[in-house]
Amino acid sequence: MANTSAATATETKLQLFERLLSGLSFDGLKPILAALSADRNALCAAVNVVHSYEELLSRLGYRIALTNQIHVQDCYSRVGPAGGIKAVLPYYDIPTQSSLPTLVNFDSTVTTTPKAAGYFNKMLLALKAQLSSPA
Repeated sequence: MANTSAATATETKLQLFERLLSGLSFDGLKPILAALSADRNALCAAVNVVHSYEELLSRLGYRIALTNQIHVQDCYSRVGPAGGIKAVLPYYDIPTQSSLPTLVNFDSTVTTTPKAAGYFNKMLLALKAQLSSPA
């Protein structure tokens, strides 16, 4: 146990970010962040300073576009520059039985539903809380 405490004490912000993000509780947020930026340092820095999911998207150069419904299967046929969709990120939350899809688009927008935006905002705030709490 002492080795774990010593390792945690010397853990950098980026290492802590990566460790927390790899946990099951952030499975829905992880692919969204990966689709938004490959620069892990920039992601970590952005998550540490923003106060909401929408603000995080903005900080990473995206704007949010809300829609009432996303037909995920239809979106797969539009992946690519011609269809305008860079990534289709379906997510199903079993406890709430909710489908929470996200689309990352080539025009620097992220299309999602209001319910998904709220869900990922709560997930982001939980990640931020764990990042700022003492080990």
